[in-house]
Amino acid sequence: MGNVVGADSLRWYRPTLEARTPGPALLWLHGGGFFRGTPVQPEAHDVARVLADQGITVVTAAYRLAPFPGTGRLRWGRAERERFRLPLADVVAAARAASEESPDGIVLGGASAGACLAAAATLHALDDGEPPVGAVFAYGFFHATHSRTGDPAHRSRGHRRITHAPWALDVANRNHAGTRQALAHRYAFPGGHDLTGFPPTLVVNAERDTMRASGDRFAAELADAGTDVERHVLPGSAHAFLNRPGLPAFTAGTGLIAEWVRRRPSGG
Repeated sequence: MGNVVGADSLRWYRPTLEARTPGPALLWLHGGGFFRGTPVQPEAHDVARVLADQGITVVTAAYRLAPFPGTGRLRWGRAERERFRLPLADVVAAARAASEESPDGIVLGGASAGACLAAAATLHALDDGEPPVGAVFAYGFFHATHSRTGDPAHRSRGHRRITHAPWALDVANRNHAGTRQALAHRYAFPGGHDLTGFPPTLVVNAERDTMRASGDRFAAELADAGTDVERHVLPGSAHAFLNRPGLPAFTAGTGLIAEWVRRRPSGG
């Protein structure tokens, strides 16, 4: 799975001086089920480019990916048993590096698996006493297992009825964690754990998405922990709408993110 890549793979998207809005930078992470995806896919590159056009400074980063589920053999070292620690270390390193370049602090965010990693990195930063000024999650999932009892109207459709079936998503989660025991670690899947002190958070979910159950539940858990949560569900949208720049949901989603980040206090 290679060496740490997060701090060395930062891609900055800076607004023009005329467009720039004072405030924190957004560290944005791509999705891909923890085993695929890169910072050049639309979900990262195009999102960052559009947000920069709207005045937001954005930085993206790579992180180590797990092997395709079922193909990777784990060695006996702790890092391999607890596989989730490898991409998390990359994100934590990227966040620290981005913070050094952003005097107004950073917002941690991501889409799908990237949202889960951003939430875990936020908990890590809280434990270190250096929390980000906010968090942004788009169609993320945050729990070790996926609900079998969610509203059928919210389930994914088309080919995602198979690839995003709860059992298939659980296989990807186990692949990310490394062991069944590791699934329960709060840095692997923050959902269901103590979220006290979590910074203000924006949650943007897709309407027809099997992972929406976890996103909705995590937003409720954050609110119960006293977090200032703003939550939106985009009508008619499906998972990964930020990976398709031509969709109306892409425009709506990036607009919500830009407007929310602009409201974060400068110098936070």
